[in-house]
Amino acid sequence: MKYTGPKIKKARRLGIALTPKSEKYLERRPNPPGQHGPNRRRGKQSDYGRQLTEKQRLRYQYNLSERQLRNIYEKASRKQGNTGEVMMQMLESRLDTLVLRAGMARTIYQARQMVSHGHYRVNGKKVNIPSYQLRIGDKVTVREKSKDLDAFVLAQQVAKTPDYVTANDKQLAAELNRLPTMEEVPVVCEISLVVEFYAR
Repeated sequence: MKYTGPKIKKARRLGIALTPKSEKYLERRPNPPGQHGPNRRRGKQSDYGRQLTEKQRLRYQYNLSERQLRNIYEKASRKQGNTGEVMMQMLESRLDTLVLRAGMARTIYQARQMVSHGHYRVNGKKVNIPSYQLRIGDKVTVREKSKDLDAFVLAQQVAKTPDYVTANDKQLAAELNRLPTMEEVPVVCEISLVVEFYAR
C-alpha cells in the first residue's frame, strides 16, 4: 500500500517525523492534530493503546499496509531467534528500505515510487518490486538513464548511511553487507510492543 494522505498530519498524530518536511512542523507543533490539540486532556493510555500506537509507527515508517506488516510478523514468528529482531531484519532487507538507507531517496514514499518506476537494478537486473527481499551481498545500482535525476543529489544531502549498508555516492550503488541489530536500525518504535500486538 502506498500511503498518499497528509503526511504531516500523520506524523503529528504518531509523534514521529515521517519526512524531512514533517521534522520542521513537529518542532513548531509537537501536539496531535485537531482543534483541541495542545489543550486536550489525555487519560492514561491502555496497554492495547500503546501497542497499537507502536504498530502504527512501524507501519508508516516503512509505508506498509496492515496485511503486509502482519505477514512479516507471521514469517518472523516461524523463524528461530527473537521475533522482533527478525522482523526488523526482514524490513531492512526490503529493496525500498535499502534505497532509503543508502541515500538514493529522501523518504520511504519516494523510495517506493522510484523502485516501482524501474530506476534501480539488483545485481544488474531490473527489479521494480519495493518489497523485494535482498540477500547479504546483493548490489543495488541506479540505471544509467536515471543517474542525472535531481532526486538523487537531493537525497544524498540528507542521508546518514548506517553501518550495515555500504553506499557509493559517486557510482550511485549500495550493498547490504550484513543483517542489522535492533539498536542499529534508525526507526522510532518499541518493537516488543508490536510483537505483543500481533501475538494477542
